[in-house]
Amino acid sequence: MLQKLDIYNITTTEGKCIEQIPLTYQLFGKPLYQAPIVLINHALTGNSTVCGEGGWWNGLVGEGKCIDTNQYTILCFNIPGNGYDGVEKNLIKDYKLFNARDIAAIFLEGLRSLQINDLYAVIGGSVGGGIAWELAVLSPNLIKNLIPIATDWKSTDWLKANCLVQEQILLNSKNPVHDARLHAMIIYRTPKSLNQKFDRTYNKEQEVYNVESWLLHHGKKLDTRFTLSAYKQLNYILANIDIIKGRNDFEEVVRAIQSNIHIISVDSDLFFTAEEDKITFEKLRQLQQNVTHGIVNSVHGHDAFLIEFEQLSTLLKDVF
Repeated sequence: MLQKLDIYNITTTEGKCIEQIPLTYQLFGKPLYQAPIVLINHALTGNSTVCGEGGWWNGLVGEGKCIDTNQYTILCFNIPGNGYDGVEKNLIKDYKLFNARDIAAIFLEGLRSLQINDLYAVIGGSVGGGIAWELAVLSPNLIKNLIPIATDWKSTDWLKANCLVQEQILLNSKNPVHDARLHAMIIYRTPKSLNQKFDRTYNKEQEVYNVESWLLHHGKKLDTRFTLSAYKQLNYILANIDIIKGRNDFEEVVRAIQSNIHIISVDSDLFFTAEEDKITFEKLRQLQQNVTHGIVNSVHGHDAFLIEFEQLSTLLKDVF
């Protein structure tokens, strides 16, 4: 069931003051305050329905799953403006209003409103993982286990470049959500993944190659459930993850984090590369020992965090 909080008097990192903003969320598993709490941050086109009917992470979260709803309370906020409640889509007119740190600050206020003072884990993939990094820096003692998956603590030049292409499609295309999704699906996967899946097969009925039919299907599918305003905003947040902006260097910023940090990369991820995560891991290991780096082996690229549930469960079994 979708629930709502009102968050008051938020000042963004750019100095813009917001008197009130609704924050919607869902709870799964054990009742609140009766079990360890796991905060799950959704990705760009995701929402708070993390498990159950229509759940986007059912392979990882649920009864008897890796993150077992019989043992944990699962909390998932909707990123304000993602349009999931059918009202917020009209709320935020400026799609550049929030960066990832602002969203983390809003989530932190939501936790305070719910009187949640500690989290067993915060886990998220892609932009959700970037927000998890930001939350850990804002409240270094809040999270016992920080689990960023297929993500980074910063938006790299490569990521910003792709987000700029997405933004230009969203601003200039006659069919913006559909067309931006086509481009996104290519960078979320890999050449090997698509070649293996389609093998240059042709759809005679549609008179297109099956890879083209697949892309057009995903474009239409997203266009039916995701608003242009939400896509523009989430893409901007994705392009603006940076835990050290306006602060000291990386080592100084992360030194305060008290969490066990479990970084999980996908070896074929073209979006948030495993190479960048390896650099982060090596830097962290020089500061503290409670950090691990797990690798998902997959041909599927960035989207593997939504596909390779068996591997993710194996990597996370010691945490959950």
